[in-house]
Amino acid sequence: MYFRKLLFLTKTACCKSLKLETKCHSRQNIWIIAANSPKFYSNQNLDDRSKDDKPEKVDILGRFFPQAPQTQVDAQQIKKEQERFEQENKEKTEENEKSWRRMKLGFAVFGGGLTVAATCLVIEMGSPRRDDEGQIIEDEFSHLPIVFQYLRRSWKELTFYEKMIKEPSREKLLPDPLPPPYQPTYTLVLEFTDVLVHPDWSYQTGWRFKKRPGVDQFLQAVASSNYEIVIFTTENAMMIWPVLDKLDPENKYITHRLFRDSTHFVDGVHVKNLEGLNRDLSKVIVVDWNKAATKFHPQNSLILKKWKGADEDTSLLDLANLLQTIAMSEVADVREVLSYYGQFEDPIAAFRDNQRRLMEQLEEREKAPKQDNTLTRSWLRTFTRR
Repeated sequence: MYFRKLLFLTKTACCKSLKLETKCHSRQNIWIIAANSPKFYSNQNLDDRSKDDKPEKVDILGRFFPQAPQTQVDAQQIKKEQERFEQENKEKTEENEKSWRRMKLGFAVFGGGLTVAATCLVIEMGSPRRDDEGQIIEDEFSHLPIVFQYLRRSWKELTFYEKMIKEPSREKLLPDPLPPPYQPTYTLVLEFTDVLVHPDWSYQTGWRFKKRPGVDQFLQAVASSNYEIVIFTTENAMMIWPVLDKLDPENKYITHRLFRDSTHFVDGVHVKNLEGLNRDLSKVIVVDWNKAATKFHPQNSLILKKWKGADEDTSLLDLANLLQTIAMSEVADVREVLSYYGQFEDPIAAFRDNQRRLMEQLEEREKAPKQDNTLTRSWLRTFTRR
């Protein structure tokens, strides 16, 4: 009987425990195992525990990288560094603001000065012209409003100065030719720098000009061969004029001098326009080293290699021979001869070759008649003997 009761109680307890376990799983209880005393907590117990007991903070980096405790001196030093850094940033910000204000003030002053200068320029250049009695001279802008009158006149003056820079200072660069027989038949236009002389500059001496070998003989030979010599250079007159005075002090050989103000300024290059020379272009020869400076009249140009100061150069002497040959041959149109030599990279070298071939042909011609005479005499003697 006692055994039956014990078995019944055991069975009842197992059923209760089974129901309790099922109930716990349905409520999704969380099992938390403590380190020292393992206990079971439900959701309700966990909520109560989280309210009362706060979890301890664990410094993981401190375990691996232990640091010394921060003292009061270190805290003060860090605070001073932060204050100094903030003060520097504040000073930089103030300096940038001051610089920006100064820049705006500078722009304002510059813009105001430019406006005042432009206004004065328009008033000065756009004012109407007056006669000797002070009366206003009417022009093509007199019917416009006063503001447009000043603006249009100012624009006209500005374009006039631009035209002065880009175009020659006058239409006729040379005076009218002299009556025959005082006027030479041919006109030789020479570039000065790197054709007759070579400029050189240094801190010790400044600008110096080296004469090309044979330049004096060249000028003398050409001037005496029915040529009118004209120096036409793209340099400024102030720099070249004294050098020309030393090269030809008495103006024996150089007849006229033309400088940069007589050229056309096209695409950044000063170009020589032969139309303004007031000469027959069939008798004009231009000697230069820059092909772009003579692009208006390539058929009248003889382009040489640029002389860089070599002492063994003899090109001027060969050039004198070429020009003398043209004059002695009385060429009707020099452009035909120049077009032929213009196809060579070095026309002077081509002229030397032609001269050498001509001398060889002349020597052969001199030998040929002598041989014919000897044959004729021998044949006559034979014929007479018979």
